[in-house]
Amino acid sequence: MPAPAAGRRRIDVVAAVIQKTDGRFLLAQRPEGKVYAGYWEFPGGKVEAGESPVAALSRELHEELGIDVVTAYPWIIRDFDYPHADVRLHFFRVRDWRGEPHGREAQAFAWQQLSAIDVAPVLPANGPVFAAMALPEVYGITGFPPTDAAAALSRVEAALDRGLRLVQVRAKDWPQAALDPFAAAVVEHAHRRGAKVMINGDAGLAMRVGADGVHLTSAQLLAAATRPALPLVAASCHNAVDIARVEQLQLDFAVLGPVCATPTHPAAVLLGWKGFMDLAATARIPLYALGGLAPADLQQALACGAQGIAMMRGTWI
Repeated sequence: MPAPAAGRRRIDVVAAVIQKTDGRFLLAQRPEGKVYAGYWEFPGGKVEAGESPVAALSRELHEELGIDVVTAYPWIIRDFDYPHADVRLHFFRVRDWRGEPHGREAQAFAWQQLSAIDVAPVLPANGPVFAAMALPEVYGITGFPPTDAAAALSRVEAALDRGLRLVQVRAKDWPQAALDPFAAAVVEHAHRRGAKVMINGDAGLAMRVGADGVHLTSAQLLAAATRPALPLVAASCHNAVDIARVEQLQLDFAVLGPVCATPTHPAAVLLGWKGFMDLAATARIPLYALGGLAPADLQQALACGAQGIAMMRGTWI
C-alpha cells in the first residue's frame, strides 16, 4: 500500500455504496465550504478516534442523510492522495436501511445507474470503485469433462438464462481442438446476453475467441512481470502474498480460497470464513470466495467482505 506523503498521516474515511434492488446507487454532492465543493462522491466521512469503520458508517449516514443502517457489507479499501490529505477509504455496500435519504447538511444527492452516471465531476478516487461495482456477485467456473462439449454448452446457456453474468472457461484437460470451439461458443452465448467471459490461464486463447479477459493461475500470477493486455484480468489467490501481487499488477479482481472443503482439492489447506475475512479486510481489489461453495453461501461471503462467490459445481445445478 502507498505510504502517506512526508509529514502527513493517512486519514481513515468510510464511504457507503447505498444501493437499491434495481441497481441504482446514491451519490452526494459536497456542499459549499468543503474541500472539493461541488464534486460528487459516495456518502460517508471520517472515522473518529476510537471508532470502528462500521460504527463511523452508521453515524455518518445518520448525520448526513437521516437514515439508519440495517445491513452493510465491508467491501474494498482504496488509498488515495489528494493535494489536501492522504485518505484510506473503507467502502461498504449498504443494502438495507431505515428512513428515506435526505440532505441534512444542505448537500444535493442523486440516485444513479452505473451505465448512465449523469452527475459531474466525481471525486477521482471513485473510478476504480465504479469498475468493481460492475462485477456481478456470482462467478461461474465451467470445469466440465471434455467428453460431451454439447451438454456442457447447454448447461452454460441455462445458467446464463438464469442470470449468470460472469463465466470462466476452465478446461485444463480438454484437447485444444475441442477447447477452442467450446470457448468461442461460450463467448458468443454470453455476449448475446450481456455477460462477460474469462479464459483460465491462456491469454492467447482469450484473444482468439474474443473473450473479455484472462484468469491467471496462482503460479502465472507470481511469475507475471506485467499485466496481460486484455480488458479484464483476474487471478487465483491463496494468501496475502498472492493478493499483494494482484494489487501490484493492478488486476481487476481475484478469487481467494479454498474457503471450504472441495472434492477437486481434498488435501488443500482451508481458509475457512474467518481466514477469508481476515485477508479481505485489507484488500484493495474485489475478492470472490472460492472452494466448496453453493448459492446459499452468498450472504455469508458478502458479510465477510467478498465481492461474491465463485463456484464450479454450484453454478450449473
